[in-house]
Amino acid sequence: MRVAKLMGGMLLALAGLNAAADNVMVLGLFKDKAVVSINGKQYTLAPGQASPEGITLISASSNGAVLEAAGKRTTYPLGSQVNTNFAAPKHIAVQLYPNPQGMYLTVGSINGMPVNFLVDTGATLVAMNAVEAKRLGIDFRVIGQPSMTSTASGVAPAYQIKLNRVRVGDIELRDVDALVLDGNNPTEVLLGMSFLNRLEIQHSGKMMELRKKN
Repeated sequence: MRVAKLMGGMLLALAGLNAAADNVMVLGLFKDKAVVSINGKQYTLAPGQASPEGITLISASSNGAVLEAAGKRTTYPLGSQVNTNFAAPKHIAVQLYPNPQGMYLTVGSINGMPVNFLVDTGATLVAMNAVEAKRLGIDFRVIGQPSMTSTASGVAPAYQIKLNRVRVGDIELRDVDALVLDGNNPTEVLLGMSFLNRLEIQHSGKMMELRKKN
């Protein structure tokens, strides 16, 4: 009887974990740190640290993150998804909250490389500076179309390009129009309307939810 109760308790615990964490995505990999999305919520985990849903980071490197879910450890490279109960989420959404300055910052990726995004509904396109483009391996002077754009400092040379993949949380869009500014600005990659226009944006208080259109 006691063994049966213990087994029943273990099964209930595993079922609870499955219900709490049915969609886990590795968003960013750094030395001894990983950024993961769990049911649309982002967490930065250090080795040995667990999310409220019970997903534990065992180790992290540029090669991948070792995650433990329901007692099972597996290495997942950037962008890999862990589906602990094989049930598709009802909708794909990401919830963002403003920092003390009122800006919405989030970790994402461009063409599989981790980046820091600043959500900017005033930017027509996803925009980045030349240094960031080079880090991402984008040869904008070769593939881009030269243009000029207005900035806070005046008119600056820029290059129009198309990004293969842009990801925020569990949302990934392909063939996203973008702009590379020839200089050091903007300091953050601007998540502009060429990405946001393809999503549904909802607000609840200070929370902003980005939802992929069906």
